[in-house]
Amino acid sequence: MPRLESLRPWVLLGVFSLLLFLISGATFSSLGVVLPAMVADQKWSWAQAGLGFTLLGACCGGSAWFPPIVIRRFGVRAALLLGTAVMAAGFLCLYATPNVWIYFLGTALCGVAYQLMALIPGTHVLAAVFQKRAMAFGLYFTLGGLGGVAGPMMALTVMELTGGAWRPFWALQAIAALAIGVLCSLLIPSSAWLRSSSETIDAAVKAEAEAAAAAPQSAPLAVYRTVQGWTLKQAMGTVQFYILVAAYFVHLLSGVTVSSLSVAHLTERGVAAGVAAGMLSLEGLMATVARLGGGFIGDRIDPKWLLILAVGALGMGSLALSVADSYALMIVYAIGTGVGFGLTALAVTILLLNYYGRQNNLEIFSTVCLVGAVSALGPLIGGSLRDLLGSFSPTFQLFGLVAAGVFVASLFMRPPQMKRAGEGAAVPAGLINDPV
Repeated sequence: MPRLESLRPWVLLGVFSLLLFLISGATFSSLGVVLPAMVADQKWSWAQAGLGFTLLGACCGGSAWFPPIVIRRFGVRAALLLGTAVMAAGFLCLYATPNVWIYFLGTALCGVAYQLMALIPGTHVLAAVFQKRAMAFGLYFTLGGLGGVAGPMMALTVMELTGGAWRPFWALQAIAALAIGVLCSLLIPSSAWLRSSSETIDAAVKAEAEAAAAAPQSAPLAVYRTVQGWTLKQAMGTVQFYILVAAYFVHLLSGVTVSSLSVAHLTERGVAAGVAAGMLSLEGLMATVARLGGGFIGDRIDPKWLLILAVGALGMGSLALSVADSYALMIVYAIGTGVGFGLTALAVTILLLNYYGRQNNLEIFSTVCLVGAVSALGPLIGGSLRDLLGSFSPTFQLFGLVAAGVFVASLFMRPPQMKRAGEGAAVPAGLINDPV
């Protein structure tokens, strides 16, 4: 029995990784590949097509406040079952799509379900059952991120097998969402077990922190972790919180725009559609590799350096994509945006836990996810600029410059300090120099 209990965290890691794999591959990664066929069939403008992708991202970010409420009141299983139903309904709308309004409804429903099914419940549960959080999140984002690799190829394969039809692909995704969502929800343990596990992990982290504080610090690169939980209001009073919000914003801004518009952009520059889709898969593969590598080293070095590398690569990749018409430039784009997209989410997730603690991380991380509602404007901006200027290039150049700004801010970021009541000066909020 004890052995079974020791395996349960790994079962949960597998459950949430499978969910993230499904929804990543079936939504953001696949829609950009299927969208050109939908545009041609339905006679939409690219502004309309981009707006649907924007709704997907906006509802994904804008609904981030909802999963914490469901989880706190009804538990993780209820959030997963609700998300499964909403995701399947969204895919059925995309399957039907008699007009652009049902397309908009379908993408909006998929965006809401994205948060309910994996991201927020996943980070909440894994933070409660794993002491080595960077390793757990690295594997979670890596295994789940493989959906970004499989998604474009899966969409192309289904369309080729159905003579170029795009509706069967969405029908298959609806079936898969129902089957996997229900199966995974049955494997989620009770809220009481999660609370007990969380208390055990917190006690272990505190003991580790006290031991590390008493021991000589010899690691050249240390991981800063707080042993004191910040409230959401306290976290929002620090500059570091907004730097992390900005990093999360630009990674979503670039990621959702690349997923939705890169294939259309490259084909307009003379690249074959299969090659363009292959580059999108390569980007997903690089994101997966980056998450895996980041997960293994994120407990051993300051994750801030992962963030600096990530946003720098993201900016470089976006700029390369804006002018890509050769294999060399396309590879730079795929590696840059892939590494940037994969590492940024991982680094931000770890830094939020290290800087502000686990106690209120559900609300803090959910608030950061709200920026998805704004970053989702990327495809709409890109589609509108394409209709106005005749090219997607200015969009990727603009987003590359935004990433460069976040890169500079990240260079100067330091761990936050909390003010004690009645004092004017900031003091370390239980931060320890912990060489893992």
